[in-house]
Amino acid sequence: MKQMIHIIRKADVEKEYIHVLKLELDYELASLFDAMQQQDDGEMKKSKKRLHEIHVELEALHAF
Repeated sequence: MKQMIHIIRKADVEKEYIHVLKLELDYELASLFDAMQQQDDGEMKKSKKRLHEIHVELEALHAF
């Protein structure tokens, strides 16, 4: 029974983490858009790097 509760809690935590990552993905896409509009290469690279990190995390959680 304890294992079942642990598995359910872990699944809930993963769902919440996926939700947070997707919100962060939206924010980072907006940041990238702003950087592109301002032609800010430094911010574009920073946003692209974070977008890649988010993608890797979501892929590891099989969220796609």
